[in-house]
Amino acid sequence: MKNKEFSSLCVLLLENEEVSLEEEKLSFISDEDFIRGNCPMTKEEIRILSVAKMNLYKNSRVLDVGAGTGSISIQAAKICSEGEVVALEKDSDALEVIYINKEKFQTDNLIVIEGEALTAKVEGKFNSIFIGGSGGNLSDLIKKYCEMLMDGGKIVLNFITINNLYIAMDTLMELGYKVKCTQVSVSKTKGQTYMLMANNPIFIIEGEKNNG
Repeated sequence: MKNKEFSSLCVLLLENEEVSLEEEKLSFISDEDFIRGNCPMTKEEIRILSVAKMNLYKNSRVLDVGAGTGSISIQAAKICSEGEVVALEKDSDALEVIYINKEKFQTDNLIVIEGEALTAKVEGKFNSIFIGGSGGNLSDLIKKYCEMLMDGGKIVLNFITINNLYIAMDTLMELGYKVKCTQVSVSKTKGQTYMLMANNPIFIIEGEKNNG
């Protein structure tokens, strides 16, 4: 058809009958669906925003540092169905929950590495990296894993404290990243009442690595 001429008012509609829109639909996992145990978990609204800012594709390779219950890892693994997600966690209770959630959601493309963030052996490059908190040495942590981020890749970090916010933004700017910060406050009704209960405000930081 590219060699033919048509009126400027023509409209062409192509329909692929082999594609199921239901299968292609992107769905996010709710907090209630995750098995938590006693481990901290990135809450649903923050999780959705953070994952969205990671710019994930079906074949992306993703690293989740300090994975906790694995909520970010599991959600990323469902989106990156043709890629790979690596969850790094040191806490034994959290690791047990990650393995249970991995089995529940059948995420065979999720690889779990047990170890401390600064000393664990993590190999290869990643399209996107998520850091959900810090047990200290935040600047060193960011510098280490930014070396594993591909050019044009995104690193997303979540923090509660202003101190960690400053350290993270300052470190990323020092590395020459394009940096943005979003502060999110979420309140929800409690039970069947109209009373709102507020969660802690969260800082979502996104850093984009320059090409080259």
